[in-house]
Amino acid sequence: MRSLKGRGMRLELVAALGTALALPALAFPAANSAGVATETTLNTQIQDLAGHTQANLTVTVTGQDGALVAGAVSIEDAGKPLAGIALDVQGHAIAVLSLAPGEHHLAARYLGDASHQQSVSQVAPVRAQSGATPGFGVTTAPTTLSLAQGQSGSVIATVTPSNADSLTAPMFVTLSCSGLPDQSNCTFNPENIEILPNATAGITSTMVLATSAGSSARAVPPATPNSTRIAWAVLLPGSFGLIGLAFGARRRSWLRRLSLFALVGFVSVLGTAACSPLYNYHNHGPPHNLPTPAGSYTVKITAQSSNGITAITQSTSVALTVQ
Repeated sequence: MRSLKGRGMRLELVAALGTALALPALAFPAANSAGVATETTLNTQIQDLAGHTQANLTVTVTGQDGALVAGAVSIEDAGKPLAGIALDVQGHAIAVLSLAPGEHHLAARYLGDASHQQSVSQVAPVRAQSGATPGFGVTTAPTTLSLAQGQSGSVIATVTPSNADSLTAPMFVTLSCSGLPDQSNCTFNPENIEILPNATAGITSTMVLATSAGSSARAVPPATPNSTRIAWAVLLPGSFGLIGLAFGARRRSWLRRLSLFALVGFVSVLGTAACSPLYNYHNHGPPHNLPTPAGSYTVKITAQSSNGITAITQSTSVALTVQ
């Protein structure tokens, strides 16, 4: 009996010790969650433009810690990404989207940053008007892109026709981008898209965003051994001529005027040659490359078509982060 009681007491002690050790382990993840919780709100305003529906979206992201929130927001329609926008220093973002005819369920999804969690806004139902006028919509995938300085990345832009059965001839759509940071560029392949009558499927184009890496090296200017001789050939005759005019100007007034004009012209020629970009390039070499500034940017993608009378413009955006 004593042995059984001893074993029972030992089992109870082991169980109590295991529970005591397990409690801190269970409480640790809750006390060290990944980032601070955030709240995302979406304000939607609808506007009809020339038979097409435009959505003006305002997104606000706030953190429970009261700190500034940075990063990107993805605009979704029933869970499908439509566009990406970058938050400003106050945690706000504005986007202008063109919606295809029909029902939409828009929401803003904050993607989080190093110290804040993701969050999704409430869904805003929107109805875009439909008509018989041929048109199109444009979307991108992905809606956010993160690049290091000197890297490039690609985004697929999809142009989806609407009411193409009303077309009597092909419709041509031109793609372009704006809002790029300095020292970066974008290209589309193809840049022009053709929508045929009765088309329903989306047509894709690849947009490549390229950034620049900084370089402190300066190229050595090409050797010009004859430049010194040419300089002396210009300076010596000009200097002797000005000296002669200066001595003669003491006796005759018209020589005084002539010497003044000659001096102004000579100085102008030297200043123009010394300050010209070509002179600077040949004597000092090309300047060093500047890097693309780090930060968050909203790159606007515009699709435009015209029938010769009216123009149709649709837009979306991509949130670009340069590291």
